[in-house]
Amino acid sequence: MNKHDTAIQNQYGQEGLGDRILSALAGAGKEIKTYNDTSSFDEFHIRGHEATLEIALLAELGHGMRVLDLGAGIGGPARTIAAEFGCSVTGIDLVDEYLRTAEMLTGMVGLGGNVTFRKGDMTDLPFDGGSFDRALTIHTQMNVREKAKLYGEVSRVLSDGGLFAVYEICAGPNSPVHFPVPWADDPSISFLISPAEMRELLGRAGFKEREWRDVSDKSIEWFRSEMEKRASAPEDAPPPLGLNLIMGPSFAEKLGNVFRNLKEDRIRVVMGVFEK
Repeated sequence: MNKHDTAIQNQYGQEGLGDRILSALAGAGKEIKTYNDTSSFDEFHIRGHEATLEIALLAELGHGMRVLDLGAGIGGPARTIAAEFGCSVTGIDLVDEYLRTAEMLTGMVGLGGNVTFRKGDMTDLPFDGGSFDRALTIHTQMNVREKAKLYGEVSRVLSDGGLFAVYEICAGPNSPVHFPVPWADDPSISFLISPAEMRELLGRAGFKEREWRDVSDKSIEWFRSEMEKRASAPEDAPPPLGLNLIMGPSFAEKLGNVFRNLKEDRIRVVMGVFEK
């Protein structure tokens, strides 16, 4: 394992993550029966399930399509896409504990036949050319230094006319970013580029832009709403079954910094769809 991969494992990997999730669910008296039962914590990106559906609709997903989820985490978006749109989804990630947890949860909700996971590097994908109809990244490119290589690999594994959908955090006009944030405790594994740079690199990789949206304002409103909910919760309320399960005790500080970075225009949140 190279230095970067080790750093990613250290940033995200939490030994016993799956057991901790099951324990928290049991403590809350909650059973896992469908993919919706884990949506409060397994789609850990800004605006959660709502944003997953939005990017999926932009990508024009359809029944039977082969979809590649790059940086799949514990599999929340992959399960949503398989269940809601009837797609066959392959998730790829570097983090061993995420992959183990993703497979466990996917099996528990009966989607093992529609969703599979593999360990791999997004800049060196272990798939043949033309293997997928759609590809997407959801808050994963921030850790990828070689974005041109990533886009080239996505183009290679997409079929002709296939779509690449991105829902990503980009660099804003102000700097530096306040750390820690969910994707990095310090700048060493944070490789943000501006929206303009992302669009330019995708064009150089041969992609044709079909849709582009800056959803930063919508993201700020979502953060405000979530913080109001948290502030209004009773003091003796049990811990929520949320991102604290995935990110651990530092989750509040990290999410607070994302909100601060957004408000200070140090980061932007974008959605886009590009055609091969």
